Amino acid sequence: MKKKLKVAMIGHKRIPSREGGVEIVVEELSTRMFDLGHQVTCYNRKGHHVSGSEFDMTTLSEYRGVRLKNVWTLDKKGLAALTSSFSAALKAAFGKYDVVHFHAEGPCAMLWIPKLFGKRCIATIHGLDWQRAKWSGFASKYIQFGEKVAAKYADEIIVLSKNVQQYFQTTYQRKTRFIPNGVNRPIIREAREILDQYGLNKDSYILYLGRIVPEKGLRYLIEAFKQVQTDKKLVIAGGSSDTQDFLDEIKELAKEDQRILFTGFVQGTILDELYSNAYIYTLPSDLEGMPLSLLEAMSYGNCCLTSDISECKEVVEDKAVVFQKSYVTDLKQKLQALCESPEVVQKYKAEAADFICKKYNWDDVVRKTLELYSKGS
Repeated sequence: MKKKLKVAMIGHKRIPSREGGVEIVVEELSTRMFDLGHQVTCYNRKGHHVSGSEFDMTTLSEYRGVRLKNVWTLDKKGLAALTSSFSAALKAAFGKYDVVHFHAEGPCAMLWIPKLFGKRCIATIHGLDWQRAKWSGFASKYIQFGEKVAAKYADEIIVLSKNVQQYFQTTYQRKTRFIPNGVNRPIIREAREILDQYGLNKDSYILYLGRIVPEKGLRYLIEAFKQVQTDKKLVIAGGSSDTQDFLDEIKELAKEDQRILFTGFVQGTILDELYSNAYIYTLPSDLEGMPLSLLEAMSYGNCCLTSDISECKEVVEDKAVVFQKSYVTDLKQKLQALCESPEVVQKYKAEAADFICKKYNWDDVVRKTLELYSKGS
């Protein structure tokens, strides 16, 4: 692309951050676009890390060439996204941008503001967020409103799964562009810090790594694992996301089984080591947009066990094991079988990384996104 664009990103919490999949996507897109010569500004929320103030990072004005602007935010559940996206949309409307890229359905409620000022507006729908259990009442209706605004006013809509693409076609008769997320090939690390902190050796544990929210299927996972005959541990790594009550609930559910370990939010070396040394990675979700943690787990060469929702099956194809969504007995049986069949686990491990890194490439994602940016110029 010859023309260098000025791009604004809106809808994430903040970068650099691993508070959710949206933040990882925005970081990958914006830093890679900068490397290609484009000017990118990310509008970060003010406020604390979603998993607690102890994870707050130093406020930056620039990150790997990307400009960071912190916008006014009312740091309360259900209001943080609304207020920060409103603030960011106003700033973007009056800024000198060629493209304003909104991420997630809730923030898209403000897409009409820069659109009113003649900006080219792109929306990425990371999932049907109004279906998530943590949102109800006004919050759910507001997120649905954002979905409708995107369907009506966005110049282009990016979706991450064929299921969501079909939903927009059926519900709004709106064409969308399917551009799934990418993944990087990581460095595999030995179990050192996780051995010191948690007593975890290679292949000694089954891993769930992600946000602690109801739709991730953690109730099923804990109930199923408690019935599995194994000396392996179940490691649940991740922080709550405005869902402390749910975290308390599943800790209560797990307390009778000493094999179940909660690490809280993880990042850096600990995260790398957990992915690198797991016996199995499991994602028992009821609802996903496009599960970046699943892509990451496979990129580390993990044998993965996921629910059979289309968003997971699209990712893994025949390179992972699936169980019937929300069915505890099936999940228990698949866990037991894998614990008793290390040769099967090794087969999946051997194929996972090459498969996923070839299928999902961030450079391809950026190229296709930039094509949409310039389509109207």
